[in-house]
Amino acid sequence: MFGLGMQEVLVIALIVLLLFGGKKIPELMRGLGKGVKSFKEGMKEIDEEPKEEKAHE
Repeated sequence: MFGLGMQEVLVIALIVLLLFGGKKIPELMRGLGKGVKSFKEGMKEIDEEPKEEKAHE
């Protein structure tokens, strides 16, 4: 995964846990999930726009 080994992933996870605390992490992940979902919806809309324009021509 991104050229990272298991030890590096664990160190990064530990640092994130120390910085944000256990209570903030679910909120951060929820926000990240919403952002990814919004991005995917935006990409889908962009893909659909050219199809609609071709139909009108």
